[in-house]
Amino acid sequence: MDGQQAVLDFLQYLRVERHYSLYTQKAYHTDLREFQKFLATQLPANYSWTDVDQRVIENYLDTLAQKDYAEKTVARKVSSLRSFFKYLKRNQVIQQDPLELIQLQNHQRILPEFLYQKEIDQLFPATAGNSPLQQRDQALLELLYDTGIRVSEASDLKIAQIDWSLGVILIHGKGKKDRYVPLGQHLRKTFKQYLQSGRPQLLGNVLPHDYLLVNSRGHRLTSRGIEYLLNKILERSHLNGKIHPHMLRHSFATQMLTNGADLRTVQELLGHANLSTTQIYTHLTMEHLQQDYRKYFPRAK
Repeated sequence: MDGQQAVLDFLQYLRVERHYSLYTQKAYHTDLREFQKFLATQLPANYSWTDVDQRVIENYLDTLAQKDYAEKTVARKVSSLRSFFKYLKRNQVIQQDPLELIQLQNHQRILPEFLYQKEIDQLFPATAGNSPLQQRDQALLELLYDTGIRVSEASDLKIAQIDWSLGVILIHGKGKKDRYVPLGQHLRKTFKQYLQSGRPQLLGNVLPHDYLLVNSRGHRLTSRGIEYLLNKILERSHLNGKIHPHMLRHSFATQMLTNGADLRTVQELLGHANLSTTQIYTHLTMEHLQQDYRKYFPRAK
C-alpha cells in the first residue's frame, strides 16, 4: 500500500465506519497532509510508512514547536497521527507504532466557553416570531441547548429519530454510538409548531426528505449553516462576541452539573466515551464557584 492510498483508506474508514463529521474528516486530512509534506523533507521519495520511526516523529514535533503553534493545536495534530498509525498497525501495514512511546508535556487544559443563564435568556427572544425561518431558528436553538447534542448530530437528525410517545430522541453519535436524549416540554412544543407549519413551507417543491432542520431552500441544514444561523441570532440578541454551536453544548453540561446532576448522567447525555472528557465541566463549575467565593465572602479576600 503506497503512502497516499493509506491516507485515503484511513479517511474512508473515518467516514464509513466511524461516521465522523465532514468537518472532522477535513481536520484529519489537513493534519496528515502537513505531516506528509514534512516526511518529503526527511525520507527518500519512495518511502513507506514502515520508514517512519520514533526519531522522525520527534523531529516533526520539534518542527511544530518552531512554528509557534498553540499547545491545543499541536495536541490535535498528534492525536490525528496517533489515530492514523493505530489504524495502520491494526491493518498490518506497519508492525511498530512510532507514536507508542511519544508523550506530550502536560499543559494547562483550556476550559470550554459557555453562556451564562442571563445570556441564554437574551438569546431565545431573538428567534421570536411565526415565520417559517423563525420557527426553524427556534427549533434549532431549543434543540442544541435543551439536549447538548453536537452540531453534526443536529445536522444529521431525522424526524424518525424522535419518539413522541416515550419523550426521547435517538442520537446517532460519533463512532457508531447511539444514545437517547430527553425530549423536554419546551422542545416538544417548538418541534410540533415547526413540523406542522414552518418546515412544510420551507420544503416547498423540494423532493421530500426526513432531515429535521432545513435551510431557506428546503435542503438539509449543514454544520456550517448552523454556525452561521447562530451568529445571526446572536446579532439580533445584541449580545457581544461570536457564538459557536459547541458553546450551547458546554452551556447545557455546565447547567446540568451546577444544578446537581451527577457526572455519569451528563456523560451519557453528551455521548462522551470517557468520563475524563466530561470531567472538564467539573473544573469549569469549580472555577466559577471559586470566583463567586472570592467575590462574595469577605474573609476570602
